[in-house]
Amino acid sequence: MKHTLKLAGAAGLAFFAALPAWAQTAVAAAPVATVNKGDTAWMMTSTILVLMMILPGLALFYGGLTRTKNMLSVMTQIGAVAALTMLVWVMWGYTMAFGPDYTSGLSNVVSSFGKLFLSGVTPASQAATFTPGTEIPEYVFISFQMTFAAITIALVLGSLVERIKFSAVMVFALVWLTIVYFPIAHMVWAASGYFFKLGALDFAGGTVVHINAGVSALVAALIIGKRVGYPTERMAPHSLTLVMVGTGLLWVGWFGFNAGSALEANGSAGLAMINTFVATASAGLFWMLAERVAGHKGSALGFCSGIIAGLVAVTPAAGNSGPFGAIVLGAVASIVCFVFVTIVKPKLGYDDSLDAFGIHGIGGMVGAIGTAVVYAPSLGGPGAADYAMGAKLLVQLEAVGATIVWAAIGTTIAMFIAKAVTGGRVSPEVEAEGLDLGEHGERAYNY
Repeated sequence: MKHTLKLAGAAGLAFFAALPAWAQTAVAAAPVATVNKGDTAWMMTSTILVLMMILPGLALFYGGLTRTKNMLSVMTQIGAVAALTMLVWVMWGYTMAFGPDYTSGLSNVVSSFGKLFLSGVTPASQAATFTPGTEIPEYVFISFQMTFAAITIALVLGSLVERIKFSAVMVFALVWLTIVYFPIAHMVWAASGYFFKLGALDFAGGTVVHINAGVSALVAALIIGKRVGYPTERMAPHSLTLVMVGTGLLWVGWFGFNAGSALEANGSAGLAMINTFVATASAGLFWMLAERVAGHKGSALGFCSGIIAGLVAVTPAAGNSGPFGAIVLGAVASIVCFVFVTIVKPKLGYDDSLDAFGIHGIGGMVGAIGTAVVYAPSLGGPGAADYAMGAKLLVQLEAVGATIVWAAIGTTIAMFIAKAVTGGRVSPEVEAEGLDLGEHGERAYNY
């Protein structure tokens, strides 16, 4: 009996001693979300790459396209609206786009103010990636999305340069971000958003960034009016060298823009990476080919314009197309944008200074609609075997149409508020002198 009790006691001790090990095994087996250091490092890198697209990439690209007397004003506008966006994003932009959902149908359009001023966000809070159980720090996700908002409003300015007041730019940006960008970002990319639930394909911002910015640029240009002397006065780019440098920086930064939108360092990011190479290369060459067919020489400006058109078009398709589909998409977008900028725009007579609508708006539409085509597995896309192209085309058309309407109405409101508060345009004297001196009291170049 004594021997039996000893055995029972030993068994009991062994049982309790084993409990911690069993608990550890159970915890290890449970699907607990963890921060993936590789994904986090890639997303931090991608965020910095997108910032490089803005400063110095877009600033040099847009600045080089303007006349000498307005170079510095363009770069200052881009830098200032990017800085403003960063502040607005952490105050109320992030919660409007990706905050907690409303319990009502309003969640289809915008999120609640539950994360106003980043309430509840800590270094320990996480944002989900596409792989269950793997996440990245929420601060990293916030920063990444912040750069998208910043470059989108900066793109809009391309149609307004050389005649809009700096104060008008800042007021317009504040209102536009709030009523146009944040809701569209939510509708397309948030899980509760209308277009997300509809199944719209927008890997990295065809609707959110490019159609949104392009349409807004056109509407804003129509409201602000033409530059003095347009189109009879020569308004050629003052530095194609800077345009080329800016184009290169944009292309490099776009890898963070597109491949970073996978939110992970995985095969989807790799697909977006190669598509960003080949679609862009195709578009750059096809623009120059279109110039030759039209009876002109293949130009550096044409090559740069094609590069941007290809980058724009492949953005929604970056992770939704095979490489050869991306090549075709880049070529088609380049040709369509070339025709629009060189033939359609002069006939319509509006003054979109740097062709923000002709390349970002039109190229974004081609890319968004074309994504439904290149997504098909028969064309090398990642779609399922039973993929219904016709149904997806209707979804993409609805997303494109709704983005156009939302952006047009919101931009009209934002521009009229900016004009009411600041007057909108500089005086004819300041426009003749140049906005570098007239608005900022300094020159880009002191000879």
